[in-house]
Amino acid sequence: DYLAGKTRIGADYKTDKAACDAQAGNAKDICVEEAKGKETVSLAELEFSHSAKPSDQNKVLVAKAESAYAIAKEKCDDKAGNDKDVCVKEAKAVDVGALADAKMGQQISEARTDASTDKRKADYKVAAEKCEAMAGDAKANCLATAKTQFGMN
Repeated sequence: DYLAGKTRIGADYKTDKAACDAQAGNAKDICVEEAKGKETVSLAELEFSHSAKPSDQNKVLVAKAESAYAIAKEKCDDKAGNDKDVCVKEAKAVDVGALADAKMGQQISEARTDASTDKRKADYKVAAEKCEAMAGDAKANCLATAKTQFGMN
């Protein structure tokens, strides 16, 4: 079953990647990232279903987070300027949060604080990037509010 699963996942990846050839530009890049992500997550899930080890379950969570980040980051390429910067920061914040959750699942007691800090820092970076589109007092007030909201002194 395990070997058949690996073969099926490989065949699905080739089919999905071939379907991307009909597209062009960034749409093709997004399609390829989605195919890679699907393959990576499927292989991690197969490994976990085969071994049932907690470390393999963590690998599934990491694979899902990294795949989602790669796809989201690729989607940001369609944007420009501050919109693109915000998009990338938001994608990174989601990735950091998902990786922190995976880390928390691996080492709950010590990772809880790290995960919370990582999420707060990532959310602050998103808020600060949104403030960059402003100017003068509005920008200063926005940054001060973000620092207060996310505990960045």
